[in-house]
Amino acid sequence: MTTLVIFLQLLFIIPLALGSNHPNCDLTNTQDQGSTLKIFHIDSPCSPFKSSSPLSWEARVLKTLAQDQARLQYLTSLIAGRSVVPVASGRQMLQSATYIVKAKIGTPAQTLLLAMDTSSDVAWFPCSGCVGCPSTTAFSPAKSTTYKNVSCNAPQCKQVPNPTCGSSACAFNLTYGSSSIAANLSQDTIRLAADPIEGFTFGCVNKVAGGGTIPPPQGLLGLGRGPLSLMTQAQSLYQSTFSYCLPSFRSLAFSGSLRLGPTSQPLRLKYTPLLRNPRRSSLYYVNLVAIRVGNKVLDLPPADIAYNPTTGAGTIFDSGTVYTRLAKPVYEAVRDEFRRRVKPRNAVVTSLGGFDTCYSGQVTVPAITFMFKGVNMTMPADNLMLHSTAGSTSCLAIAVAPENMNSVVNVIASMQQQNHRVLIDVPNGRIGLARELCS
Repeated sequence: MTTLVIFLQLLFIIPLALGSNHPNCDLTNTQDQGSTLKIFHIDSPCSPFKSSSPLSWEARVLKTLAQDQARLQYLTSLIAGRSVVPVASGRQMLQSATYIVKAKIGTPAQTLLLAMDTSSDVAWFPCSGCVGCPSTTAFSPAKSTTYKNVSCNAPQCKQVPNPTCGSSACAFNLTYGSSSIAANLSQDTIRLAADPIEGFTFGCVNKVAGGGTIPPPQGLLGLGRGPLSLMTQAQSLYQSTFSYCLPSFRSLAFSGSLRLGPTSQPLRLKYTPLLRNPRRSSLYYVNLVAIRVGNKVLDLPPADIAYNPTTGAGTIFDSGTVYTRLAKPVYEAVRDEFRRRVKPRNAVVTSLGGFDTCYSGQVTVPAITFMFKGVNMTMPADNLMLHSTAGSTSCLAIAVAPENMNSVVNVIASMQQQNHRVLIDVPNGRIGLARELCS
């Protein structure tokens, strides 16, 4: 069988076609304005992290599913209350990121391309001399006149697990399975678009070890609600409000936007309440009340979509998971109705890894709508189907939550969020949604 290349493979094919001479392909020189940053896919034509060896369709899909699996293990550990770690783990800490933004750190400024993560509580960067870090680009504390270590007596040191103080500076070491990181808790000025944030606290990573997968090459920017997240540290500037629009995998530009603060946010949004899980208050929960496939509202088990602050069950928005995962009874109801509405009706269903609804040949598929209190989020085929370049194979890009986890947690992931403006408004306790061409 001839190896097919999925649309996701455009992430690799386009860079080869455009090459490094593309006029807009130096992300470090992109001009962010005001409080708005451009968002790029990590494998976009302009990304320095894009793969030099394109994968086959099957390999790409299976790799992403495996990365999502580790991500879900991390999220489930938070929801189950088994982790008090404010630094990202799982996919966030020890796996490649999906979307990146530009930040400038220190004085004079040093540019890094950071993974954007709505479910992480902290920022961290690889620092010069880091052993085991995947990128040669790192932040050099010695070159910044505004850099300083966080002391052991500082309140921020209490926000990291198991701090050590061998040299009076706050240091910490985290272990996740077979992988670990060692870092110093540090402070410096970070500049996001036109906004300088002085005394910003972050982890200065000096060692990555073990058998885990590769961390975000140049660091991570956490947009959660924890005490060391960007939204908390810059609360006076951004008022715990931001929005993002993720670019489509199929866009040649792969450029979306991250807008920080309440100003310049879109006005024509519809809102649903933002819920707070006391077990893990950083995650952005919403109240999913129903799901519609085509024009049919499904009869779903209430317990599998209901928000439960005691157990952590419910539905979250997450930028770091690629494919939406649904609790098994919910997914099966969505999948079965989706299959019934695919045309032609005699289309043969096949599977690939965690995707069990794939088709050979051209098919017409129904839209799927997540129905929240106050707003609906309708996803057309571009948000639902992975297609081969030749158009001969396609898969529904939604899967069942792994059964060895807390499968009552539904994760609305980045592919399904593409070309939607998602506004997180913590002071007013709401999430806004609207369709928007992000790319």
